[in-house]
Amino acid sequence: MVTAAPCVAYLVGRFTARLEYSRAAPLLYRDATFSTKKSNKNKLSSRKSISTIAALPFELSPPPIDHDFLDTVAAEGARVSEEGIIETFENDDEALDALDNGVVVMDLSHFGRIRVSGDDRIQFLHNQTTANFECLSEGQGCDTVFVTPTARTIDIAYAWIMKKAVILMVSPETCGNITEMLNKYIFFADKVEIQDITKQTCLFALAGPKSAQVMANLNLMDLVGQPYGTNRHYSVNGMPLTVGVGNIISEEGFSLLISLASARSVWKALLSEGAIPLGSNAWEKLRITQGRPAPEKELTNEFNVLEAGLWNSISLNKGCYKGQETISRLITYDGVKQRLWGIHLSAPAEPGCPITVNGKKVGKLTSYTSGRKESDHFALGYIKRQAAAVGDTVIVGENIIGTVVDVPFLSRQSPPIKNSSP
Repeated sequence: MVTAAPCVAYLVGRFTARLEYSRAAPLLYRDATFSTKKSNKNKLSSRKSISTIAALPFELSPPPIDHDFLDTVAAEGARVSEEGIIETFENDDEALDALDNGVVVMDLSHFGRIRVSGDDRIQFLHNQTTANFECLSEGQGCDTVFVTPTARTIDIAYAWIMKKAVILMVSPETCGNITEMLNKYIFFADKVEIQDITKQTCLFALAGPKSAQVMANLNLMDLVGQPYGTNRHYSVNGMPLTVGVGNIISEEGFSLLISLASARSVWKALLSEGAIPLGSNAWEKLRITQGRPAPEKELTNEFNVLEAGLWNSISLNKGCYKGQETISRLITYDGVKQRLWGIHLSAPAEPGCPITVNGKKVGKLTSYTSGRKESDHFALGYIKRQAAAVGDTVIVGENIIGTVVDVPFLSRQSPPIKNSSP
């Protein structure tokens, strides 16, 4: 087992995995208990394995105020917006390089987190979103999509199934509306409770080829190699921590949902293991180049869930759910008329610009970002199915040349097969 590197700057702490459950834990972690008893043998335990735990560089005292983490990163040179979003660590190029060759850590605490609890929570989410929640068990997870009754896409949610709750991670723009919408669909007899826990928690994401090594150094090796969405509970100096496989941009890497009090300690531990911090500006560049659709850009009332290419989040084998009739009809009659693509551009372009082929409008640009070089320009856009494919040339706006390309997030999506396992 790989042990964590010593760090003299901090007092010694522990990650202790506990998969038993208790009512005594805080609301978010009501389905988990965390042992704070000291053991001479320093064990990390789970249902399936027991392994030796190593010392980690966590401070034992909680921060003096809830937002001490943001104050800490701001004092270290990060630029933090008035909304509490870390825009940049003034290292965007270095962070994007580390994403390809090392490991980065992103603060995604401005993304929404919704807790769905109550005895009917699984059936409720099963009926309200596109994924098959009834086939999932405690400790598993998935992507699911919130859609309108006509299958127009609202947002993608990354879901963790816990013993007494489901945690949904959604985009910042949609959290309030989704919370309100879910509450609206709770009927009188439904045993379901919806709570926005965004301000009570922090969310970090690890990404890059060396993220598994960081997990091993933090004694979380039991999650490495597990299926996307697998999640388990731990503690940091007695404070709750949930770690999941994957993050809201890819199936690789990991997500860490933590209490406000332990955010600074966890962040510093990740940095001590070599993770490079990545701000929201670089994150947006990453989102576009990876091809992840976003609300108010690719996910709007103008486009449906199949046009957005979110096949891995859709089940055709479960019972009735919102948008199912439209989705089934589109698949049955091959009614998907356009799809989302990546586009390499010869110059900058504004979202909303028309995409044309041979002088005829065939689509619309939805997102744009500059590359790491001044000559690099990249975008996402919807293009009619018969108009262009990978490698084809299109015109964006008046005279910007574009080349259609696959993007990683969308290329991993595969159309569901009827009557197959969910």
